[in-house]
Amino acid sequence: MKISQEKKNKISEQILAYLYSQFPKPLFTSHIALEMARDEEFTKKLLLILKQKGFVMEIKKNPQGKEYIRRTRWKLSNKVYNYYKQD
Repeated sequence: MKISQEKKNKISEQILAYLYSQFPKPLFTSHIALEMARDEEFTKKLLLILKQKGFVMEIKKNPQGKEYIRRTRWKLSNKVYNYYKQD
């Protein structure tokens, strides 16, 4: 089943809104996927697109500075957070 670009954009907007509500707490891909009721791989694909556009930041280290092997956390970029906060 193929999802249209319009629906992908709406889901991406929902992801950004959710990350905004949780800012500055970084969230794991699995947690975001669960909240959006979407597949983890699909959610990760959208997050990587948002990262390329500069909307989100990928965090590959835990709070102690040790790199994750198979996990990634995501947070809204500061620039995007400030933009949302103005409205």
